[in-house]
Amino acid sequence: MNIPPLSIGGSAFAWGSRTYLMGILNVTPDSFSGDGLLAQPDWVAAAVAQALAQIAAGADIIDIGGESTRPGSPPISLDEELHRVIPVIRAMAAVTRVPISVDTSKAEVARQALAVGATMINDVWGFKLDPAMAQVAAKSGTAVVLMHNRSRSQEAIQDARLGGRYVGVQYDDLMQDVARELAESVEIALAAGVAPAQIIIDPGLGFGKTVEQNLELIDRLGELRQLGYPLLVGPSRKSFTGAALQLPPDQRLEGTAAAVALTIDRGADIVRVHDVAAMRRVAVLADAITRRQAHAAL
Repeated sequence: MNIPPLSIGGSAFAWGSRTYLMGILNVTPDSFSGDGLLAQPDWVAAAVAQALAQIAAGADIIDIGGESTRPGSPPISLDEELHRVIPVIRAMAAVTRVPISVDTSKAEVARQALAVGATMINDVWGFKLDPAMAQVAAKSGTAVVLMHNRSRSQEAIQDARLGGRYVGVQYDDLMQDVARELAESVEIALAAGVAPAQIIIDPGLGFGKTVEQNLELIDRLGELRQLGYPLLVGPSRKSFTGAALQLPPDQRLEGTAAAVALTIDRGADIVRVHDVAAMRRVAVLADAITRRQAHAAL
């Protein structure tokens, strides 16, 4: 399926030519992956340094978020989220032309982030949490990531070593339900005036899905290609790898690598990762195997 190329912040993304990497920048004190930057004394400088290191390692997009989305995490106020992300986005925009994505479900955070240099909105609730988000995206003309999410705090459990994960989440048919609910998010975006070529979809690994459901979702990821939009997948350090390997977040590099390779094989266009240098190597080799025709044309 040919999907039109997309320009994000002046950078061209030619879907199908290779896998793109989105580097994760958590401006939080409580990231599940242990990489939250807010506890550092000069957290803006620390965030910029980490982002620049990810760009040097091969990140095509930097995704900046100020609110933890780990299972069971409490929400934060609008003012607190703005306090965390806006200074970092402003500082990043001053030193790089690599596209900056704002990871938020609040329309006002997205609006202010775009005003200071963000060029992409990554909404983990797929425009279903804040009714104004779709209008902000449409007015700006920016690229958007619409993620599938059935997270409910009552279905999250915590493990002192492995972190949080979801249990007891029910789907009538996992892939049909995910596809239908992603299509609902797409319709919200289109109805607001977001151009189809600006939309990227994300199946939401780890968000309201059990370990087994996450594994099935990776295995059957290719079925979501029928929706006709680029696929972003975020398997990095997620709880399903921890559960499968019985390892905490800081020991999930190999599990993440396996998941990244498999999602690329199943059709991922962008992988959202913490360990950019290592995952770039995984992506380059996976592309060399799975996109031989595209590589031969280069």
